[in-house]
Amino acid sequence: MERYKLIKEVGDGTFGTVWRAINRHNGEVVAIKKMKKKYYTWEECVNLREVKSLRRMNHPNIVKLKEVIRENDILFFIFEYMECNLYQLMKDREKLFSEAEIRNWCFQVFQALVYMHQRGYFHRDLKPENLLVTKAVIKVADFGLAREINSQPPYTEYVSTRWYRAPEVLLQSSLYGSKVDMWAMGAIMAELFSLRPLFPGSSEADEIHKICGVIGTPTVDTWAEGLKLAGSINYQFPRFPGVHLSSLIPSASDDAIKLITSLCMWDPRKRPTAAEALQHPFFQSCFYVPPSLRSKSSITRTPPSAAMKSSVEQQCARRYSSTLPSSKLIPNCATVKLHASLSPGVQRKLDLVNQDENKDSKTLKSADRQPKYRPPARKSPTSTLRGRAGAGAGANSELADKFGSMNMGARKQTIGPGSTKAPPMKTGGQWNGGNSDMFLRSAAKLQSGKSMTRKVAG
Repeated sequence: MERYKLIKEVGDGTFGTVWRAINRHNGEVVAIKKMKKKYYTWEECVNLREVKSLRRMNHPNIVKLKEVIRENDILFFIFEYMECNLYQLMKDREKLFSEAEIRNWCFQVFQALVYMHQRGYFHRDLKPENLLVTKAVIKVADFGLAREINSQPPYTEYVSTRWYRAPEVLLQSSLYGSKVDMWAMGAIMAELFSLRPLFPGSSEADEIHKICGVIGTPTVDTWAEGLKLAGSINYQFPRFPGVHLSSLIPSASDDAIKLITSLCMWDPRKRPTAAEALQHPFFQSCFYVPPSLRSKSSITRTPPSAAMKSSVEQQCARRYSSTLPSSKLIPNCATVKLHASLSPGVQRKLDLVNQDENKDSKTLKSADRQPKYRPPARKSPTSTLRGRAGAGAGANSELADKFGSMNMGARKQTIGPGSTKAPPMKTGGQWNGGNSDMFLRSAAKLQSGKSMTRKVAG
């Protein structure tokens, strides 16, 4: 830990505290999570759910675990630093977010959930505090409660902050899956539109009461399994007809209301998957397919206007200019030397490189083996044709004079000693190769996030 200088505490949770720190060697700002529990063996550390899950994930919308350090029986997680979380953006905010902002954030989170669920994990603790934001980029964090989808039940009944907890978990079901993340996303989306929680229950019973008041009491048709769960714990649902979400979220569009309604269904089997949510009309403007790549069936459709096309392209450029995964490869020899220089009692797990990066390096090597372009030889068919063309130059001199007198303006380009070159690139831009960016942008300074706490019962 001597390589890091702690700057400010930015969070305090049940299992640990989070600090903003700086790497003394390269000046990189990072977030350090110091666990409150002591760990006496390295095996105990690497078997933690948060470590096991994050080591298997490499996605631009999932927070990156850079390093794990165990020093004097204290465990430290070194994460990439994000400016703030979604709750801090909503807290004490008076002006509502635009639907474009909400669409951008939710689109990224659903992409992370698709990646996570396809790899056999579900988060179980999605809430605004665990969604970290830097400008237009949002990332899922805090995998301390993440579980494998194929792991054996029963699961623990308490898994998330009560306001975003799925009804099957509230009714103490031991059989639940990735659809609990979809319910949480529905509640988070509604809160982003209204800046107020959709189901602010003060206890488990009050939470179910709040849910019934919004989406109505479940029936045999809407959720027969839920009635059995309630009967097993001698619980009786309160009788409410429910209300239309547009009356609670007047600023949301019809597509947004429909998506939130589908996410907050009583029956988890009726909720969409993360991949299905991305295909919802609410996210239609997030996809733009160039005309050359469209299928024949879509050619007859009316193309988007030039203004819409340019705005979508600009949004995509801003959105993904800093979200591409890092492609920097670190040689294993550097890690071995660093392990050898560590003092006793200190163990490090450095550079958790994903297997996807190895695949990228293989692709680059195979590209190097492709045959390079060679100019034609003197006796090649191309040179022969050039010679024949030279023989008829006299007959076509008049036509050549006409072409030679044509003025191409600013785009005229010649080959030879007098060729013009493009002006050199001006300074003031930064090539961010560490994040595999394909864009030049000005260097942005990170702002320190404010330390805020959220008191939630349960």
